[in-house]
Amino acid sequence: MAVILLRHTRPDIEPGICYGMSDLPLAATFKTEAEALFDTLPQASLVVASPLSRCRQLADYIAARKNIPLRLEPRLREMDFGRWEGQPWNDIPRAEIDAWAEDFLHARPHGGESVAMLRARTLEALGEYRGRKDNTLIVTHAGVIKAALASDETAGSHATTLGFGCFVTLTD
Repeated sequence: MAVILLRHTRPDIEPGICYGMSDLPLAATFKTEAEALFDTLPQASLVVASPLSRCRQLADYIAARKNIPLRLEPRLREMDFGRWEGQPWNDIPRAEIDAWAEDFLHARPHGGESVAMLRARTLEALGEYRGRKDNTLIVTHAGVIKAALASDETAGSHATTLGFGCFVTLTD
């Protein structure tokens, strides 16, 4: 069947801040956002979520309302941006951003994870949920979804944009 990748709803953080592994709360609009997307979701027999609270809270809401099991999956957490975490993107040294752009897949100028590392753990985790007889809903992050949808190892292949509370469906 299918794997549905759902991006968490809006976190409570100012725009323009680098965050990945930071465990952020959701915005005060969570309940309204969750209710708005609930009826648009395809049927699933299992909810899987990143353990970060911005995903876990939405996954808890969906699993409880649909009365289906919830499993936490650490491999589906957002990328670790190391010392860039919590910093305004505009304050990150230009040389570090350039180094990342020059070797998008493998560079780690922030000291955290590389895109290749994120991609490897994402694809490994998704491999366990693809091919199930029932649909699996995965509540996760933009970086994970980009890695899942990337057709190759180029930066352009990882350029997918998906809004908060939006989802894509992967079929075998």
